Amino acid sequence: MTGNSFFNLKGQTAIVTGGGQGIGEGIAKRLHAAGARIAVLDVNESTAKGVAEAVGGIAVQCDVSSAASVREAVAIVQKSFGDITILVNNAGIPGKTAFTWELDAKDFDSVYAVNLRGVYLMCHAVISSMLEKRYGRILNVASIAGKEGNPRLLAYSATKAGVICLSKSLAKEVAGRGDITVNSIAPAVVRTPILDHVSKETIDYMLSRIPIGRTGTVEEIAALVHYLVSPEASFTTGQCYDISGGRATY
Repeated sequence: MTGNSFFNLKGQTAIVTGGGQGIGEGIAKRLHAAGARIAVLDVNESTAKGVAEAVGGIAVQCDVSSAASVREAVAIVQKSFGDITILVNNAGIPGKTAFTWELDAKDFDSVYAVNLRGVYLMCHAVISSMLEKRYGRILNVASIAGKEGNPRLLAYSATKAGVICLSKSLAKEVAGRGDITVNSIAPAVVRTPILDHVSKETIDYMLSRIPIGRTGTVEEIAALVHYLVSPEASFTTGQCYDISGGRATY
């Protein structure tokens, strides 16, 4: 995917949050194969290092729910690689699988802190530089749950809906201020380690709603992300792209 191929990312610097495993790892490897320098941000430093070594990038321990941690991480990336041209906000947690009346405020707040506050903090940390350089690509990983609302995953569903609208709002704010785009994607269930923390009942429910009848793959998600963060996607912004095996109803 290097050289004169389509969607070439040579010379660009990409941050992938939650890049130490699963979808984030797949995205990091795909963008690296396209020529980008990769910064793998993850709360788990050891997993981040493993992926960073595989792509010749850097690993930065980062808690995306912490403004101080985000600022420090972004400063490290800028010092190592220069301007950040691509931000992929992938970090997310499912939270407790339970009925709403079985949740308490701490359960909700912990999911919000990573899934929505974390996306805001990361966007806030890089957007000024993108505006100054008049170029940038931001891709936020939402979920089909953010469109439909999965039962017993209220906090996850609500925060992913927030990610979709955050993406649309920011896209409109930066439109016309150079070649800067902001998009989100809404995957259906994908077989990754995050499912280890979701009940079988909930997974079976999600699978039953996918017309294609299977989970998505990390590689399929990474391919869509690759296009959306490429220079060629310059007229695509403020969108939420479904990658749901036909599940999406709007």
